[in-house]
Amino acid sequence: MQNYDAFSDDYYVNMTLNTEMDLPQSRETVLHFFEQMRKQYPAMRNFYNRDRGEFVLEEDKDQGNYRWVAVESRRVCSGQVNPSSIEDVLRQHAMVLDQAPYALSISAIDCESLNVMFGFDFTYCGNHNELLVEALGTIPAFERFADIPGATVICNEPSIQFALDAECRTQCRLSLETRTTAYHVRTGDYPEEQISVYLTARRYGSLEPGESFEAAMLRLAQVCQEIVDGYVIDQVLRPLQQAIAIK
Repeated sequence: MQNYDAFSDDYYVNMTLNTEMDLPQSRETVLHFFEQMRKQYPAMRNFYNRDRGEFVLEEDKDQGNYRWVAVESRRVCSGQVNPSSIEDVLRQHAMVLDQAPYALSISAIDCESLNVMFGFDFTYCGNHNELLVEALGTIPAFERFADIPGATVICNEPSIQFALDAECRTQCRLSLETRTTAYHVRTGDYPEEQISVYLTARRYGSLEPGESFEAAMLRLAQVCQEIVDGYVIDQVLRPLQQAIAIK
């Protein structure tokens, strides 16, 4: 597996397991789960509880690459920003999924959905929406809107979602998120913000008999990597890099 650090300013690989039932929130249960993670990854020493009941354990962010794990009321999340390798971050996700059934009482039938997301951020100071038009174009039916006198694009966040099986249980979504607002356009004051590209592979429903969370996660990760390697790099990431480079 290759790394993707050459194709964007930052990239990350996240995993989310969503459950149908509420997860245990007791002090002993939550701390035991995170202690198991810290034993494997001692640098994960920053623990805190957000206002909405989300417990997070993460590494220091100063170096630009770090791990994090979170437990919310109905989901368990794991991620790594600028990982040293794809294999490394998938081992982290696998450990979370290996611990979750025992530490958090998650059953295979309690799985609402499981997803893996590959994300890519590009730092750009300017109109993100116009940049996407220049870099990626628009669908033919929308092309002439750019010719309207005095028109400025203030929202352009293309996305596409498709199923990979007849039952639509496994789905993929490619989406782009911009941070330019009408205020930025009106004032001409564009902060240095990130344009994000997200590719998410998600499977819905309970696991099959004998299927593990880890095996399901690895299949989703493989789907993501095949789509990134076969389509996203050449059709999205490189055009964005080139458009930003010439600005």
